Amino acid sequence: MKHTTGIGVVLAFCLLSTALSVGAANPGSFNVRDCGAKGDGKTKDTAALQKALDACVAAGGGTVRVPAGVYLTGSLVVGANTTLRFEPRANLVGSPDIEDYPLVQVRWEGEFREGHRALISAEKAANVTLDGAGAIFGPPLPVSRLRDPRGPLLIELTECTNAVLDGFFTQYQQLWSIHLLFCQNFTARNLTIRTLNANGDGIDVDSCSGVTIERCDINTGDDAISLKSGRGQAAARLGRPTQNVTIRNCTLASSIYAALGVGSELSAGIRDVKIEDCILSGRQNAIYLKSRDGRGGSIENLTGKNLIIGQSPTFIGIDLLKKGIQASDPVPGEAEKWTRLSRISFNHIQVNDVAELVAGKNVPAEQPVDGLTLTDITGTCNQGITLANMTNVKLAGIKVTGFHGPLVTVQNVKGRGLDGTAAR
Repeated sequence: MKHTTGIGVVLAFCLLSTALSVGAANPGSFNVRDCGAKGDGKTKDTAALQKALDACVAAGGGTVRVPAGVYLTGSLVVGANTTLRFEPRANLVGSPDIEDYPLVQVRWEGEFREGHRALISAEKAANVTLDGAGAIFGPPLPVSRLRDPRGPLLIELTECTNAVLDGFFTQYQQLWSIHLLFCQNFTARNLTIRTLNANGDGIDVDSCSGVTIERCDINTGDDAISLKSGRGQAAARLGRPTQNVTIRNCTLASSIYAALGVGSELSAGIRDVKIEDCILSGRQNAIYLKSRDGRGGSIENLTGKNLIIGQSPTFIGIDLLKKGIQASDPVPGEAEKWTRLSRISFNHIQVNDVAELVAGKNVPAEQPVDGLTLTDITGTCNQGITLANMTNVKLAGIKVTGFHGPLVTVQNVKGRGLDGTAAR
């Protein structure tokens, strides 16, 4: 009899066990219990879970099933053509031991450096899906507080195509939950994402193209969704923008920062973004467009419509002067070092007791905003709109009440709908 070693043993064992348990009619299904996972919340199931994932890849793809239970695990790698399915009452729990998360190269806060591999990661893999009605809980403190090197994220997908995250619950603290880097054609839907304390973004979209985020409920201790594309000349030269992003039918909240943050790492540009039919609230801003000198880059063609803004200090905050850590290799030039903001449009917006409708005075005179349109905005606010250094502004149908002082205050602003506004 020919002896099989390594992955062959894993594949043969898992295939045989799966065939016995689910029948030959479903040969592409791998049950992690059949590969040795205990799911008792005490035994580390890392090796067994990875065996099932590896067997699935070796078989050409399929579904790795995680039945009800509590699976304590370190970092896992998901391969191409694999669906990792969390069945009801299946809970994946990150190990508290940092040695369970190997050190790899990551992009963190816009630059490449050493960091711990995520609890669940995939790299250069097509057709990866994580779905089901289960839950993923990140590793506890102090693992999630690590910054040098970066601690493990919850889910990190790098250079993946046609990836889908669907239906499950996540909880983490003080570190990003989901990070997408250099991905194409990504979909997140029906997710419930929670983070505790500060510094915990929900979904970070980083130099990705073709992204859809829909029907998600995200409530975080940092930006619920953050759009990025790297910082400094290295990112600008790489030229990998975040583009073609649609966010719709979501509830986004942040207890510390913004429901939707754009930047501040955006040196490769962010463009063609739509946010529609969403409910937003943020401790600082509902929507925050942020950058600083040395970033360069651009935010272009960002549109929002049919949005409900809950209690937030600001509906839209624009700060292009001083937000974010300076790059190790900042973009030079008098005008080029500043981020270009153009074709920003919001229509049919309802605001509820926001402190300031739009805070848009922190714009460099060297790089004015070109094209800000605000139309059909109703509701209540304490303060109106403040704008500086902008051209091609259009204001129409601003019918808010409850504000003190002028509705619109401008400095070096040109456009339509500015008649009778106060000058700073």
